[in-house]
This record gives sequence, C-alpha cells and structure tokens, in this order.
Amino acid sequence: AGAKASATLYSLIETAKLHGHEPYRYLRQLFTELPKAQSVEEIERMLPWNLACISDE
Repeated sequence: AGAKASATLYSLIETAKLHGHEPYRYLRQLFTELPKAQSVEEIERMLPWNLACISDE
C-alpha cells in the first residue's frame, strides 16, 4: 500500500510540473482545498491540468 501511495504522489507531482506548477505550491493549495470538496467535480477541478498556473504569492 505504501508503494502505491508513493507512486500516486510522485505521479501527481510530475504531472503538476508538466503543467507548469511549482510542486510545493500546488500541493499546498491542493491539501488546503481538498477537504472542502464535496463532489467529484470539485475534486477534478483541482487536478493539475484543470488549474491555471499557481503564481508567486
């Protein structure tokens, strides 16, 4: 289970980088907003290919 979780996280990080996101910022935003999601559609909107690049704050 740990290997699968690690592979999923690494895949998400690499996909975020591919779509122009800085991994730490993307994950910070994702982990902040994910608990607020109440539908599959809201979760899908947080995937790297559905977000505009997260710019410097």
